[in-house]
Amino acid sequence: MSPSVAPILLLIGSNVFMTFAWYGHLKYPDRPLLMVILLSWAIALFEYCLAVPANRIGHAVYATAELKVMQEVITLCVFAGFSVLYLGERFTINHMVGFALICAGAFFVFKAPIPT
Repeated sequence: MSPSVAPILLLIGSNVFMTFAWYGHLKYPDRPLLMVILLSWAIALFEYCLAVPANRIGHAVYATAELKVMQEVITLCVFAGFSVLYLGERFTINHMVGFALICAGAFFVFKAPIPT
């Protein structure tokens, strides 16, 4: 797999795991907090098993800032889908505008430096 594509796919996978680790328990507020913490740690282990190689492979192709911004944009996309599909929450125009502004920031990170 291409070193420019592999990090993207690994980051998508890692973000799915991390989103479930951080927010999946919100659907089950009656579960004991200690159980939720331990389960979240177990899920997060899989997230790290994908995120660390994503950054290691990606660093050969992308700058560290590009990897971080890529991860943030992927996180927003995964989270938006998760909150709507799993938690049943609404995705409003305010969310879309906020996410679009973050994506605009990502554009400038990937764009060649602006001449001064």
